[in-house]
Amino acid sequence: MPRLQNKVAIITGAAPGIGLATAVKFAQEGAVVIACDMRQAGVDGAVKACQAHGAQAAGFVMDVTQREMVDAVVAQVLERFGRIDVLVNNAGITMDARLQKMTAEQFDRVIDVNLRGVFNCAQAVADTMVAQGSGVILNASSVVGVYGNFGQTNYAATKFGVIGFTKTWSRELGPKGVRTNAVAPGFVRTPILDPMPAKVIQGMEERVPLKRLGQPEDIANVYAFLASDDAAYINGAVIEVTGGLTI
Repeated sequence: MPRLQNKVAIITGAAPGIGLATAVKFAQEGAVVIACDMRQAGVDGAVKACQAHGAQAAGFVMDVTQREMVDAVVAQVLERFGRIDVLVNNAGITMDARLQKMTAEQFDRVIDVNLRGVFNCAQAVADTMVAQGSGVILNASSVVGVYGNFGQTNYAATKFGVIGFTKTWSRELGPKGVRTNAVAPGFVRTPILDPMPAKVIQGMEERVPLKRLGQPEDIANVYAFLASDDAAYINGAVIEVTGGLTI
């Protein structure tokens, strides 16, 4: 039987990249997929991709920084499906600059999406999961959230912060049957990399012992495992999926 059969899963940032790959993987594993993204086209594409695998799917345009919007989506999911089993906090942005050049707007926007957005979504589903006595919250950290990165003061702060969320919520919600874990991807080939010169991409590949960039599916597979009962005793973990980049 598929590992996520009939589990209702909300995935934020479900447009192309890791979010879409995760939505499709969850669909293949039998989940009811709730695809959320800022853009209608991204939402529609994710829903169609999930339905192509025979899964039930619904989509919502949602800005994770707008709490009222998040609460409205959660209410609609509960009204339609009666429960929420998994939340994948995948939505995130980058606005890079060195410390001396970073603007307050760049700092605040990344903090708002990557940190407050994760808080908003998790808090919006927590009461439901606790009442059910079960649930899984999965947070997107990054290798940058473990080791830092040049030019990413704001992004690194959020991804470190997400690890703090994960550790704290695993303590608070674990006794109620709700598991919280984080995934820390390394270099992953997503549309974000498209503008980069081939030479830069090659340099990234050379730094990885496996000599390749990750594929979105590599991350999606880990999310699916963590969401499933196969990971029933994993709580408060930060799993690096980097191809050995940090070794």
